[in-house]
Amino acid sequence: MIDNVIKIFKDIGSKDFRILTGIELGMKHYEWVPMEELQKFTKYPYGKLQHKLSLLMKNNLIVGTYVPYEGYQIYFDGYDALALNTLVKRGTISAIGDEIGVGKESIVHEAIKESELAIGETTLVIIKFHREGRTSFTQVKRVREHLSDKEHFSWIYAARLSAKREYDLMVSLYPKVSVPKPIDHNRHAIVMAVAKGSLLSKTRLLQPEWFLDEIISQIGKAYSLGVIHADLSEFNIFVYECGVQFIDWPQYVGLDHPNADELLKRDVFNVLAFFKRKYDIERDVDDVVAGIKHSTSIVE
Repeated sequence: MIDNVIKIFKDIGSKDFRILTGIELGMKHYEWVPMEELQKFTKYPYGKLQHKLSLLMKNNLIVGTYVPYEGYQIYFDGYDALALNTLVKRGTISAIGDEIGVGKESIVHEAIKESELAIGETTLVIIKFHREGRTSFTQVKRVREHLSDKEHFSWIYAARLSAKREYDLMVSLYPKVSVPKPIDHNRHAIVMAVAKGSLLSKTRLLQPEWFLDEIISQIGKAYSLGVIHADLSEFNIFVYECGVQFIDWPQYVGLDHPNADELLKRDVFNVLAFFKRKYDIERDVDDVVAGIKHSTSIVE
């Protein structure tokens, strides 16, 4: 887990990072990157390289095999370390803090971003590590449109591609749609501003009708840009005094997706079901969906 990486991060040297990078690049072509390929990439003699590899395995940054040949794979901890190293070198983050969320496909931590002028206040940001592909390549491939045509991919490829896809979307939506400001990304990690307010699922609203209207409005704005969240619920909507923000976009689809209408309706249904259950506000899902599509057609 990321806690292990945080503990040992300062002790990971440049030579260790070169080995990790060599394994990362080799996994584009090999399930287990052969020792010979790592020697070619790092230019380290066999004995020195083997010693370094044994320490990396001891720290759970990589895993190895000797059957049918000596080969290595990067582990999630190792990939986390590579992403953190790049983000620190860029000045995107200077420290990583507490875990604030964990799911099947991501781990979310607080982090600190230094002032660009090095004289101002530090800024609290969020760093999200994608974990797609960790448990089941087949399942991830089946439900992720952007992986459906890939016959071969490693878990690091799945996680990296998912993170880039989500980051690129956030850049295209912000600030037209209310999402946290995207700041940077590397490999499977996204850095973004802290979402405003608190989760809808954990908040008691004093004006629920107003917030429901605002949520529907934001769904409509995303739809007008050709985007459907496709996994929207009270667990990835933040609410604050002046509005709402949507998070968690890795499953988004475009309007040309064969199930676009069904996924839009499911997003709206999830929201309406929550407001019915908690605030006894009832609206017809088909009417709301029709209103979203009608508003978009007027804008066009």
